Amino acid sequence: MNGRQLSRTSRRCSWLRVVVHTCAALLALGCLAGSLWGGLEERGTALAFGVLIAVGELNRRGGSHVREAAPLGAAGALSYALLGENAGAPTHHGAGQVVTVVLAASLVGSVPHVGRGQGPTTDQLARRVLTVGFAAVCFQPLYNQGTFEHWGGPAYALLLLALLSLTALCDAVLAAALAHSRTGWPFTPLLRDELRALLGIGSAVVATGAVMALAVAVAGLWALPVFSVPLLLTQLSVRRYAAVRATNRQTIASLARATEIAGYTPAGHARRVAALCREVGRDLGLTRPELTVLEYAALMHDIGQLSLVDPVPAGATASLPVAEQRRIALLGGAVVRQTGVDAAVAVVVERQADPCREQPTAARIVRAVNAYEEKARDAGPGGPLTALEELRLGTAGDYAPEVVEALARVLSRDCLTSPGTG
Repeated sequence: MNGRQLSRTSRRCSWLRVVVHTCAALLALGCLAGSLWGGLEERGTALAFGVLIAVGELNRRGGSHVREAAPLGAAGALSYALLGENAGAPTHHGAGQVVTVVLAASLVGSVPHVGRGQGPTTDQLARRVLTVGFAAVCFQPLYNQGTFEHWGGPAYALLLLALLSLTALCDAVLAAALAHSRTGWPFTPLLRDELRALLGIGSAVVATGAVMALAVAVAGLWALPVFSVPLLLTQLSVRRYAAVRATNRQTIASLARATEIAGYTPAGHARRVAALCREVGRDLGLTRPELTVLEYAALMHDIGQLSLVDPVPAGATASLPVAEQRRIALLGGAVVRQTGVDAAVAVVVERQADPCREQPTAARIVRAVNAYEEKARDAGPGGPLTALEELRLGTAGDYAPEVVEALARVLSRDCLTSPGTG
């Protein structure tokens, strides 16, 4: 794919974001205008749910890797969208009021985060408005018309769960589409990651939203703080798990720098290879767990060089005899196995020097990207193009053609998004 084709693809993707943001903005403005014109129904209920959503936003987690940054806020928003009764008394708020209250509370709760530069992105706000609007439009008009008047017990609970599950699926598709338009990464693996995330915090949000709506219908607004506690505890556990993973990654990055400190590899080599490997892996459609294994293996791919008596000039192992490359790779894998990381990481490190057709995809990526980084670094002006051409000439046996082409697409995309960089 050449630069012109990539540019057209990038423009098509950006139009998708424009359309989604425009739809969300029009929906929000229409609902706000309707609420201001007709006033709020049951202001006490609206205030209670608004406070719950704002508290959920105050507990927002940052980071682009987080699928649902504010699970309590999302659960509160969905439960308000599907609220039909309050302590046995029918409610009369419509879908427009739901969107207005959710958006206002989300913005209020995000103020402290915005001050620290960690507030919700426009994509996240657009998703929240559209998904809550979808759930409210599916439920509120039918409920207010008495369609569900004779639904009771398990049937009504299953109805809420079905509507929330459908809303969660729509949100996953929307999140994957926005990520695809923002990054250019393949849509299918992005959607697969979003759907897999629904089994974790996503299922907790859906279940809590349904339980809150049912509990308020029976016990009133006092049920909100009671049923918020389990989700808050779940969020705390997820945060601790994320902290452990971040510490683990920092440990691996520190180990990877051992070869740089000892003078075996140039400064920043492992970090550059890992970053480029992750982009190539995304382009090839690897899932999030596979990308993690790939990144860790790329960070530690040169760790076997510590066994050498004399360092390889500039750490360029791609120019060594195949037998020596395999020996270094096996020694590196043995070191990785002692660190306690996933055994799959050690397998990738061990097999990066195997014959190309026998390697797993992650090892093929590490091999090609490492060779590109070494060749581009040593080729002087025009090094990236020269290195890429050398890799293409080596696709007959040394490098996987699909990996080299994915690398070319990533490099072209980087040139388009960062003009003036080499």
